[in-house]
Amino acid sequence: MIFRDRTDAGRQLAARLRKYANRSDVIVLALPRGGVPVAYEVAKAIGAPLDIFLVRKLGVPGYEELAMGAIASGGVRVINEDVVRQLHIPDEVIDAVAAEEQRELERRERAYRGDRLPPDVKGRIAILIDDGLATGSTMRAAAEALRKQGPAQIVVAVPVAAPQTCEEFRREVDEIVCAVTPEPFRGVGLWYEDFSQTTDEEVRELLRKATTQTKHAASRAGGQAGS
Repeated sequence: MIFRDRTDAGRQLAARLRKYANRSDVIVLALPRGGVPVAYEVAKAIGAPLDIFLVRKLGVPGYEELAMGAIASGGVRVINEDVVRQLHIPDEVIDAVAAEEQRELERRERAYRGDRLPPDVKGRIAILIDDGLATGSTMRAAAEALRKQGPAQIVVAVPVAAPQTCEEFRREVDEIVCAVTPEPFRGVGLWYEDFSQTTDEEVRELLRKATTQTKHAASRAGGQAGS
């Protein structure tokens, strides 16, 4: 299966998440930027609010691809103690890298969310969405950081994933939904006809539309309850 674009992928993924439709305890969280168009379609289809969950990897200086931890929305910091211990990374190095990544995370928070507060996920079913999983390192950091905020359940949902990565997540979150797990996998972008980069403006626009839809839905529900 090849998706036309992220919108098509989101609609197909939503069909696999129908059991979460129209529940007041569900929230859809997108990993920007590519996860936002996918998550927007899911949130719209199941009648759930949409927000973003920003995560920044803390790379080991000089070996930035190797993660010694991550920071995420809501002031969460996760440290990979094994990496830190094996490489004897001092606290001040971790703090310096975290401070730099925190500035970028805050910049993106402002760019995407504006003055809206991060969502409260405590006790809710949080559906984390991206446009695909290759190694899964970013999503893994997001799930670990999200767990510290006390959701009732963490569901990871993606249109396409490497089979092994999808399988690994079954042990790490409450539920993993991978619409397709092609073999050989080779890369997320190969399974989209259009995998052009999502822009900051597109992210802001989709979040704005989702917020408007959520308000309208709440208004309709309130009207029905009062009638």
